[in-house]
Amino acid sequence: MRKIGFIPLRKGSKGIPGKNKKKLLGRPLFCWALGEAIASQLDTIYIFTDDDDIITFVHKEYHWTDKVKTIKRSEESATDAASTEMGMLEFVNGLEEPFDIVCLLQATSPFTTSVDINACIDKVQSGANYDSALTVVNTHRFTWYEDGTPKNYDVFNRPRRQDFEGLLIENGACYVTTISAFRESKNRISGNIATVQMPEDSLTEIDTLTDWKIAEELLAARLKAKKQSNRITHLILDVDGVFTDGCIYYGAEGELMKKFDMRDGMGLEILRQYNVEVMVMTSEDSQVVASRMKKLKIKDVFMGVKDKYSLLSRIVTDRGLSFSNIAYIGDDVNDMANICVAGWSFTPANATMPIKNHADVILKNNSAEGAIREACDFIIKYNNRYE
Repeated sequence: MRKIGFIPLRKGSKGIPGKNKKKLLGRPLFCWALGEAIASQLDTIYIFTDDDDIITFVHKEYHWTDKVKTIKRSEESATDAASTEMGMLEFVNGLEEPFDIVCLLQATSPFTTSVDINACIDKVQSGANYDSALTVVNTHRFTWYEDGTPKNYDVFNRPRRQDFEGLLIENGACYVTTISAFRESKNRISGNIATVQMPEDSLTEIDTLTDWKIAEELLAARLKAKKQSNRITHLILDVDGVFTDGCIYYGAEGELMKKFDMRDGMGLEILRQYNVEVMVMTSEDSQVVASRMKKLKIKDVFMGVKDKYSLLSRIVTDRGLSFSNIAYIGDDVNDMANICVAGWSFTPANATMPIKNHADVILKNNSAEGAIREACDFIIKYNNRYE
């Protein structure tokens, strides 16, 4: 059965302007759902949007996979009054390639994982006669009617939490349906519907700035909870604000120079002698950086990367690594997700405060003043326990 993903995104957002492009833990909000969709069973994922900036971003950042495509949605389906089903109908009716299952993913639910997506798909194609599936959360909250009567418990026999079955609540994250059921009902779920439970923190949808702050803290905590102690095999570094002091010197013809520290270069050379591979990941596309990395004999240099977490995840998967094998050095918000997920994360003494709040180690030295050398010495000593 051919399975496609559908992520609808609107340019306009009144609650949080530019919400879908706003960076959550350093990456655009919609990338959290998209990244997990790529890692799932879905054959193709369509970004359906009226935002040309998002289309350009997707083509640049996800060129490495043929699973992601973009479709420009009409103005009519992108208004505040337009329903998600209206967008789905426009998308389905305009799609020429055949498919059997469509998965609606909401960008405002960044806690969705490939496991959740696959679980919904498995329910529908399991042979158990399910036409649709959706994600829910089992919450142990007591609910009430407006007239002052309880909905789901007896006030004179209040159950203990461990004895209370709770209540399943739709979390708005993932909906899967067969195309035949959708064409008949014109609704995201219909017919015989299955439920897939997600963790309770996934009940947080992002509609307000308060939601945003809560989701960012919860997401950071979830990434950090995966940290494990293993030998560091790879060190990945940002450039500006890590290798350099964060300053760029411009002339009439563009970028002229950056400041680097020779001690950092020696530290990386020594680190490689201890069989730790070194990689560089930067959002800038700089010939100065390319020349410096060539001088340092660093082969894996990724430049112009805006979604660093997506690239790090791909490196881990393609090379058979674990995040616990990775050490990461970053200094600003676009490094945030990688700082949270890496086995060991470092940040220079002059890094931004949001990064300092999440890094495992705040180095004593500033960037371009020996911070990298200090991190290299730490990794060498740390790895001694695995020798």
